[in-house]
Amino acid sequence: MKIGLSKSKYMHNAKCCGWGHKLAKILLVIGGLNWGLVGVGMLLSSNWNVINLLLGSMPTFEAIVYILVGVVAIMKLFNCKCKTCAVGDSSGANPGMDQNM
Repeated sequence: MKIGLSKSKYMHNAKCCGWGHKLAKILLVIGGLNWGLVGVGMLLSSNWNVINLLLGSMPTFEAIVYILVGVVAIMKLFNCKCKTCAVGDSSGANPGMDQNM
């Protein structure tokens, strides 16, 4: 009897949600790096908020980026619920989803 989970059964399928997972990953990386730079900038008493530096003259676009990063972070908290990612898991949560993250 096999004890571990079948890797292929729970491996994230990039085709299941198409560009959505890739966009989410990009936004989370952008948001994480930005917050890291904000913290470093605070320690050095300067503004290292890259989103603000790039989009500061367009506050609406800056707000949209922040909202998208927040929405994606909330979505990642609950994992992907699509049929392909949830195969074999009755709860809909996918333990292998973040292996590729």
